[in-house]
Amino acid sequence: MAGLPLLCGVVLLLLAAGGAIPPPEEAARMARFVLHHCDWGALATLSAQEGLRGHPFANIFSLSDGPPGPLGGSGVPYLYLTDMEISVQDLEINSNASLTVSLAQTPYCKKHRYDPQNPLCAHIIFCGSIVKVNNSEADLAKKALFSRHPEMESWPKDHNWFFAKFNITNIWVLDYFGGLKIVTPEEYYSVKP
Repeated sequence: MAGLPLLCGVVLLLLAAGGAIPPPEEAARMARFVLHHCDWGALATLSAQEGLRGHPFANIFSLSDGPPGPLGGSGVPYLYLTDMEISVQDLEINSNASLTVSLAQTPYCKKHRYDPQNPLCAHIIFCGSIVKVNNSEADLAKKALFSRHPEMESWPKDHNWFFAKFNITNIWVLDYFGGLKIVTPEEYYSVKP
């Protein structure tokens, strides 16, 4: 009976963290889970910059698919961008990009002593393009981003910030041994994390 409060605490912690990690055979759920639990990702573009033109260029961006919690995720990676940013300048020439998110940024991998490169420290690679969102979707993006990144609201207005989303066309999941799993956008959006 003395262990009951501890067990209840563990259950509450799991629920607060959005539940348990999905099993490896549920790759679409894993992709949604990882994106929803990540606050940032590495966005790779094809550089349009002098001296780097045509070469891959990766940069870190804050992102959100919705407010934290088990019911908050839409699966759409939203970003808050400015034309002043070097990767955004690349995207103005070629909007195609890839986005990688990993559980390495959460306590999960450290808790299990998984190196970020270990497949059990799940990471997801999205390919697609960056598109500005329209007015009605901008409200969703704003709520998603500012709920996780409140500092954004005070960023300089003269930088002409705008809301964008990563338009997903391909998804690869690495969450277990044996190689990448391919998930279609239809499969991805049809499940909940």
